[in-house]
Amino acid sequence: MAGPMPYKRVLVKVSGEGLMGPKEYGLDNDTILKLAKDIQAVIQAGHQVCLVIGAGNIFRGLSGAAKGMDRTTADYMGMLATVINALAVQTALESLGVPTRVQSAIAMAQVCESYIRRRAVRHMEKGRVVVFAAGTGNPFFTTDTAAALRAVEMNCDALLKATQVDGVYDSDPKKNPKAARYDHLTFDTVISKNLKVMDTAAIALARENNLPIVVFDMHEADAVARVLRGEGKYTLITADKS
Repeated sequence: MAGPMPYKRVLVKVSGEGLMGPKEYGLDNDTILKLAKDIQAVIQAGHQVCLVIGAGNIFRGLSGAAKGMDRTTADYMGMLATVINALAVQTALESLGVPTRVQSAIAMAQVCESYIRRRAVRHMEKGRVVVFAAGTGNPFFTTDTAAALRAVEMNCDALLKATQVDGVYDSDPKKNPKAARYDHLTFDTVISKNLKVMDTAAIALARENNLPIVVFDMHEADAVARVLRGEGKYTLITADKS
């Protein structure tokens, strides 16, 4: 695959695990700054950008529920953890001179803005990066689903899924050295083969709204900028392969 992608406005989904860097948990400042510099380059190239940040580096609702905690409470704790990550990313971006706004699906006026769709769109039109926190604001929905939802609400041209590997494989490449990577998939294939890209609700939402998903390795140098230039390895997921 080669050639620039025709995506003006994009949402970048970053997992909480992706912010850990080499650490076992928490935040790695070098990794966050690297991401911020990448987003800065994308903004300077003329794109409009928003992000959804996960919280697996701090707290994952499902793991808490699995240990006997009430699932709803566990999910709310996970949502609050995403706000911590979002503020860290905002700080890194603003240290580079990139104007950034954090919008939370759970109101916390002393910390950040509440999510308002029209305001978020206006921020991006003015060249600001918007970081969406607290998922959808509802338990039982993952940050993957929140990313697909916000991307559709923002009228994004694509959802860029930053992961720990360079695309979608037919099995876990960290466990199976013979795992095969896909260059291009359809939404239907992802669902029918139960490929572990995003949860089914997120894939279905993207399919219903014809929202392309690009899966790539966030740890590569200038990962987001390179993907938008059509460079490097990634997997493109669309309604069809035409």
